Amino acid sequence: MDQEKINKLKKDVIAIGRLLWDKELASGLNGNISVRVDESTILLTATRTCLGLLKEEDILLMKVNGELIDEGSVSTENTLHTEIYKNFADTQAVIHTHTTYVNGYFLENDKFNSRILETKLFLGEVRSIRQDTPAVTEFEPVIDELKGNNIVVLKNHGALAMGRDLFDCFLLVQGLENAIKVDAVSRLYKCGITNNTEIKVKEASKVEKKISDTYDLFSQEQINAIVKLVNEDPQMGVLGDKTDMTMELAVKLAETGKVFSFNFEKGKIVDVSSNENAEFLITATESIWRAVFTSQIDPFVATTQKKMNLRGDFAKISKWYAPCSRVFELWTGVPIE
Repeated sequence: MDQEKINKLKKDVIAIGRLLWDKELASGLNGNISVRVDESTILLTATRTCLGLLKEEDILLMKVNGELIDEGSVSTENTLHTEIYKNFADTQAVIHTHTTYVNGYFLENDKFNSRILETKLFLGEVRSIRQDTPAVTEFEPVIDELKGNNIVVLKNHGALAMGRDLFDCFLLVQGLENAIKVDAVSRLYKCGITNNTEIKVKEASKVEKKISDTYDLFSQEQINAIVKLVNEDPQMGVLGDKTDMTMELAVKLAETGKVFSFNFEKGKIVDVSSNENAEFLITATESIWRAVFTSQIDPFVATTQKKMNLRGDFAKISKWYAPCSRVFELWTGVPIE
C-alpha cells in the first residue's frame, strides 16, 4: 500500500476537519470524515474525535468490507461510509456533520429548495430521510437518495455529502448550511413567507402528464413526443422568444452512444438530428437519464454535481436557464417504460 499517499490523505482529512470547525460546520465530538485510498480501502476518522483537532493517529485504515486494518475504534458510522463506497465507485470522499441551521430546519421540514439561483443550481432539492437511531442502521434509503443528489439530510441527525474529493463535500455541506441561513433570515424580514411556499409553487407548476402512452428511453417515439410537447407549450413559446433561445442542444446515452440533437430557434424545436457536435452536449448513463425523465433529478443540478457531463459553455447556457428548465419539466410529461 502506498504509504506516501496515505500520509497525504491523512493531512487532507485533518485540513478539511479544521476547515469545518473554523466555519462552525462541526462542533464537539460530532461528525466523521472518510476518503478513499484505493478500490478496497478507505481512511475514516475514529470514534469520539474532534474534527477541528484531528491528529494522524485519529484517522484509521479500514477495508470497504468492514475489516479494520489499524488499531483503534473507528467511527460508529463506519458501515454508512463503506456502503456509500461500495455503491458509488466514483466517490472519493464522504463528510457527515451535525450543522446547526440544517438540523434545525429539517426538524420542522422534510425538504429544502433554495430560492437563490446559484445555490439552487448547486444543491437542487435537498431531501431528508427519517432516522430513529443515533447511528444510521437503514442504509438503502440513504443510498437511493444519493443516486439523485450528492447531499442528503438524516433527519434528527445531520447532513451527509459525498464527492470526488473532500473539498467537493465541504462545499456541499457549507452551501446547504448557508442557504438555510438565508432562508431563515428571509423569514425574519417577511413573516409568513417560508420555503414551503416555494415548494408548493414548484409542485403546482409541474407538468401534467397529458400523454397516456409510454415510450422506450431514447427511442425516436419518445423524442417525437417531447418535440410535440415543447412546441405546443405556450409558456415555452414566451420564454424562448423573450430570451432568444436559439442554439443546438444534444443529449447522449452513455451506454449506447445514441445521440439526439435538438435545434432550437426562439424556443421552438425546428429540427432533430444525431449531430454529436452540437454546441451543447449532455451525456449521462441510463439510470441518470431515467431519473431526469421521472423528475428525480434536475439536469442543471446533475451537471454541477458531475452526475451528467456537459460539453459546452455552462455560463452561456445559463442565460437560457428559464426556458431550459421548462424544457426539462416538459420532458417529464412524456412517460417512459
